Amino acid sequence: MAKSIDYGNLMHRAMRGLIQTVLKDVGANGLPGAHHFFITFDTTVPGVEMADWLRSRYPAEMTVVIQHWFENLIVTDDGFSVTLNFGNNPEPLVIPFDAVRTFVDPSVEFGLRFETHEDDEDEEEDEDDDPDDDPDPPHHEAEIVRLDKFRKQ
Repeated sequence: MAKSIDYGNLMHRAMRGLIQTVLKDVGANGLPGAHHFFITFDTTVPGVEMADWLRSRYPAEMTVVIQHWFENLIVTDDGFSVTLNFGNNPEPLVIPFDAVRTFVDPSVEFGLRFETHEDDEDEEEDEDDDPDDDPDPPHHEAEIVRLDKFRKQ
């Protein structure tokens, strides 16, 4: 039996599910009204696929905009792929949900931020445990983002 309810991880999964649902709908029906998304993701997470020139330009983090021009938006249980236009160069991207750090829709002042941190306060390591045998995955928390930096002036 668990020592406590891991609300942070539960919230993390729920918010990833929300993004998955929204992107699936947009993939099937297009963006409604003035909706558009700023999605920031960690380019170092395994499973991220992007052109070498983009990876060299954004070695740690990248923000993409899904608004006027995007194609081939395909959403799976693990993430999504999309083709975006970078200076008249269409480039496919594959972004796992675990790589997403922020998801913002400034048209309705909605945003989520996902933070990664190691939760070592409540965990005790056994002296006989080998840390390489079964490392714990990073703990993710979800929280609402302040939208001030995305507001139109």
